[in-house]
Amino acid sequence: MHRDDYPALRALGFEDDELKELGLWTPAVGAPAELAEMYVRRSKKKDSLSALREQVRRMCAQGVKENKKVRHVWFEQKSASKSYIRREEFEKATAAVTEAGLSKALYVYKTSRLSRRGMGQVGLLLDTFEEQGAYIFVVSEGLDSRTSRTVLAFLSEQARDQVKDLGDFVKLGMDAHKADGKWTGGVTPYGLRAVKGEGRLEPNPEEYPTARRIAEYLLDRKTPAWIAATLNEEGLKTRHGRNWQATGIIALVHAVTWAGLVAQRERMLDKNGRWTGKYHRGGTPLFDKKGNPVSCGEGVITFAEHIKINEILASRAQKHGPVGNRARGKREISNLLSGIMHCGRCGVKEVSSGPAYRCYARTNEGAHVCEGVSIGRERADDAVTQAWFGHILSLSPESATLQEIAREWLAYKDPEKEARKMQVTAALESAVGREIKLNKEFFVLGRMTEDMFDSMRVQVAEQITALKAELTELTREADLTPLMDPEALAALWNGAGIAGQWALLRAALTNKGIVLKASQGRGYRVPAYDRLEFHWREASDPAWGAAFEAGVKHVERTREQNL
Repeated sequence: MHRDDYPALRALGFEDDELKELGLWTPAVGAPAELAEMYVRRSKKKDSLSALREQVRRMCAQGVKENKKVRHVWFEQKSASKSYIRREEFEKATAAVTEAGLSKALYVYKTSRLSRRGMGQVGLLLDTFEEQGAYIFVVSEGLDSRTSRTVLAFLSEQARDQVKDLGDFVKLGMDAHKADGKWTGGVTPYGLRAVKGEGRLEPNPEEYPTARRIAEYLLDRKTPAWIAATLNEEGLKTRHGRNWQATGIIALVHAVTWAGLVAQRERMLDKNGRWTGKYHRGGTPLFDKKGNPVSCGEGVITFAEHIKINEILASRAQKHGPVGNRARGKREISNLLSGIMHCGRCGVKEVSSGPAYRCYARTNEGAHVCEGVSIGRERADDAVTQAWFGHILSLSPESATLQEIAREWLAYKDPEKEARKMQVTAALESAVGREIKLNKEFFVLGRMTEDMFDSMRVQVAEQITALKAELTELTREADLTPLMDPEALAALWNGAGIAGQWALLRAALTNKGIVLKASQGRGYRVPAYDRLEFHWREASDPAWGAAFEAGVKHVERTREQNL
């Protein structure tokens, strides 16, 4: 008949013959005063099992000295340095003494194996044992809680201090590895794997093709829900053999490590401000002193693609809703005037309904709210397109509106440049701050030698010069050529897609957008343009008429060529 702890003892590497010699072969029976619990803890898998077996041998020898039999050996692999981690086996060992009353002693090898959380926790534990007439014996230090309580409290505080020092060294090492562009461990994002011994990421041949498909779908503005449904229909599974879900794909997108970059993530804290051992998802890239993202290997996507995909998701996210929180979002723009054109009666936005744009209030709340205004979608889109062409061509190159349109359009087409501009600006501010502190340390506080000051001043000055040069290049005025020539403007518009055209149109209008005026009556047809009231950012110049005619003719000619 085997003991309940026989599987754990075999896992530690004990042979049956040795278990018989140690008195750990048959179940221990006797009065509680004749029995003891034994707790063995392994902090990491790399810790030697031979060392653990020796600890068990020495604790068994202590039991022989005290004429006690070991009732149960409780073994677990857990770190005791983290307050948020529960040690289930340790709790069972103490409960066997304090609650069940199965034995009157608990053997541990070292005080640090008992706890690294200080005398606060150890003191309460000792009080509980004392109330039950039981005790704890620390074999390595030879400490009996009945006679050495003060020493145990001191050693427990010492163990707690060691944890803090250990944590500081671990964090310092991880920060150094991150700065050197090394993968610091953990679960790799789908499509990548860690190269053993090299501290970098590389494509996982089994997952990379699917991961790259996901990236290309996202760049093509496919929704995460559509991507998940497509992969599931093809029978493709996640790394853990489960079906794909939209939330999983969104979480993957927000992970900068998917782009092969070192991540800086915020710790998750509890209500008392203590670390829970978890990090917020995604994070931001770690940047070097020059403001460049630090790479830790090859990613599924590039940094530029990472920014582009996140911009696409952000454009569909509901304000103050759960995305950014990676849950719900709003649908991709599929109609040119969605959110731009307003009802001329009530001012509510027009929405696409069948082949027409209709008042949202009239459609969803009834005629008692608004009589409603409607117009054929194709007629309205054509009229707005012609009006936009004419308006843009009528603006002078010095127009503030034209510059704004160009900036918003380039931000839509090249979000990497906009993100890079913000990064360089932040890095420049940081470098200037370091220069100010450096001068204070030398000139005011006198804490630095002249040679050290000169060396560091040159390095900071070089960083500031390089960042200023890059920022100047990034902030050059946008190329307005495509907005000045009808053919180039048409090519820009036709190649933008619905979402891009929406962005171009929105950039030229104020928040009032376009107002759809009510018709004069059923069957009374007028040109669609006459029913539209445009609120442009800037009024057109007197050449509007000629420019408008030129724009209309070119749009019609381009449409005929495409048909």
